[in-house]
Amino acid sequence: MRTSVLKKPVVRVVLAVVAVALAIGVYWFEPWKLFVDQTVREELPQAAVPTAPVDGSGAPSAPAGPEVLATGTFISHEHDTEGKVEVIRLSDGSRVLRLEGLNTSNGPDLRVWLTDAPVKEGTAGWRVFDDGAHVSLGKLKGNKGDQNYALPADVDLSKYTSVSIWCDRFDVSFGAAELSR
Repeated sequence: MRTSVLKKPVVRVVLAVVAVALAIGVYWFEPWKLFVDQTVREELPQAAVPTAPVDGSGAPSAPAGPEVLATGTFISHEHDTEGKVEVIRLSDGSRVLRLEGLNTSNGPDLRVWLTDAPVKEGTAGWRVFDDGAHVSLGKLKGNKGDQNYALPADVDLSKYTSVSIWCDRFDVSFGAAELSR
């Protein structure tokens, strides 16, 4: 009499371990994101227009237009990444970090980081951004397009020199841009 291979306890344990490992791997790596792009098309936010006279003339003062404080261009690290970054002061004094024409891979747990790390080409630049000071501006809204991230009022821009699209799950930069003032 022959017994089925699946009836042996060792085979069942091995299959169970393989199934659990596969489920954990799928959860951890999120491989479907390789095939799904998220495109975001946000306009530059408009600051609130003052309703009361500010200049003493009796007429409302016209708000100053947005002012670009810093710019940069993304280079690729772990994944091909391109696009531009700007730090912009709006007419109400608030600041935003704007990504324009972003094009990178989608991935698990991607963040936008303002950092003090130097931007290095190639694999030398993949993991440097969490070595020093950084400010997480939140989850990446989409791996393609134009998007805005509010900068906290207490962030001293003179201390931060770069922006990274950071994969928090694997501690690696997808791409980064050095900020020029």
